Amino acid sequence: MLMIWIIIFAVALIALVKGADWLLSSSEKIGLAMGMSPFVVGILIVGIGTSFPELISSLVSIFKGASEIVTANAVGSNLANILLVVGIASIIGRKLIVTKSLINLDIPLLAASTALLFGMAIDGKITLLESVLLLVSYLIYLLYTILYKEEGSEFIKNGENGEEIEKIPSRKERREEITKKAISKRPKLHIKDFIFLILGIAGVALGAKYLIDAVIEISAILNIGASVIAITAVAIGTSLPELLVSIKAVLKNKSELAIGNVFGSNVFNALAVVGIPGIFKTLSVDAPTLSIGLPIMAVATTLFVISGISRKIHIWEGAFYLCFYVFFIGKLFNIL
Repeated sequence: MLMIWIIIFAVALIALVKGADWLLSSSEKIGLAMGMSPFVVGILIVGIGTSFPELISSLVSIFKGASEIVTANAVGSNLANILLVVGIASIIGRKLIVTKSLINLDIPLLAASTALLFGMAIDGKITLLESVLLLVSYLIYLLYTILYKEEGSEFIKNGENGEEIEKIPSRKERREEITKKAISKRPKLHIKDFIFLILGIAGVALGAKYLIDAVIEISAILNIGASVIAITAVAIGTSLPELLVSIKAVLKNKSELAIGNVFGSNVFNALAVVGIPGIFKTLSVDAPTLSIGLPIMAVATTLFVISGISRKIHIWEGAFYLCFYVFFIGKLFNIL
């Protein structure tokens, strides 16, 4: 019986991740074809889409009466994003370099969202009011990301006589330029785009349902907490989109995309993946997540913030991240 549920778990996880991928790609194309700007598509579809498996699986767990899975899934996914995704990406790329400053926006928002989740979950439960606060914080994050304007010099350098050599376009100007290009090159829609949209929705819905069913059954058979499976196997599986995106970005020498993908995903996990299910029911935080998951997530986020300030993640840091994740698994299963 255990083997059957393990197979169901694997198939459901594949359906969930692949369904989210189809839903993401078709929604992105449909959005651009309807005239949405690439920036809005990126924020609302791409940014949220890579964390869609975590959100749907967490919602399903609420209605299955396993609310402890929600926080465990979010914490586990954030750990997997930092320690596994960034770790593997930095080893493959040997060094991840970010040219833009992360101090003004990305790092404070990631640190604040992690601290907010930690502070709310530390008492063992997340109430309705706390969930509302998490969602309001995410809305503020979205608005700030959309409206934020980078301040600084408008020009890279001046000539000997003070003349302007090269102008740096503002973020608003870059968005407008990208939007104009997108409008002039809107993709053409085909029937297959809508077919993949429907298949994606079906894959996400059915995959999430049977994934949580399998988690509950496997945890009962093995006599371990459902959150332990959620914080490890489910978290790793639902973080596969981030891993694939980051690896592809590194192979194309786009380190910023690999790192930026993790920033956005972790903020969404901490605020929305926990906040939205918490609207329907008070979330419980079980002992393993409380005593091991949350503290290690805080430490991992702190290390990631330090790396973000330096704008470089070397191969040895990536190796350390992976070792830290092995330590986390060992503590969770009482191996270490």
